[in-house]
Amino acid sequence: MGKNHIKRFAAPKTWQIKRKGRKFIAKQAPGPHNLGSGIPLSVMLKEVMGYAGTTREAKKILNSGEIKIDGKPRKDLGFPVGIFDAVEFSGTKEHFRVVLGKKGKIALAKISKDEALTKPCKITGKTAVKGRLQLNLYDGKNIIASDKAYSVGDTLMMSLPDQKISKHLKLGKNSVIILTGGKHIGELGSVENIVGSKIVYKDEKGVLVETSKKYAFVIGDSKPLITLGSI
Repeated sequence: MGKNHIKRFAAPKTWQIKRKGRKFIAKQAPGPHNLGSGIPLSVMLKEVMGYAGTTREAKKILNSGEIKIDGKPRKDLGFPVGIFDAVEFSGTKEHFRVVLGKKGKIALAKISKDEALTKPCKITGKTAVKGRLQLNLYDGKNIIASDKAYSVGDTLMMSLPDQKISKHLKLGKNSVIILTGGKHIGELGSVENIVGSKIVYKDEKGVLVETSKKYAFVIGDSKPLITLGSI
């Protein structure tokens, strides 16, 4: 196969695909999500949603211009859709949130039109640019902010498609988090304590779990602000 494909067994574990049968699968193109936290649009349409049976069918859907990611039309088969992106099918008026399902597999949750207008974005870095604060977000975006209360690890609820901050979710005690990496990937919990690079959270069964702080993604103050149930 060409440079646009990889072997199925070598695909990220987060991809919800059949590993046996056909040998190759579409490769993820460069974009807002790195390998593992994103999945190519063609793979999403064919393997995750079942909306297309072949690459040709997937291409036809994309060329129609009816698929929007975070409010912007996307037509590239390899474009990576990733965790918490909002996916819109304008033709059928359907809206989905890309989520982490069971065992950390990338899945989709059906959401309302209103919910599709917001997206949680984790702050992964802060830099000073000409005396102004620039926030680096997990999906590759950079925004200028005036409030110095923002910290790495916090989450910003962003409006779509204009990318304005609508809410600031701090990473701290009682924050609702989902784990985006490690052996507890996909688990939901409430923060109990943070010590250095470690975080202790209470899972949905009430069990205390310790993991790396870098895996915690805040999605609410006392309850999730986004829909997590997968289709």
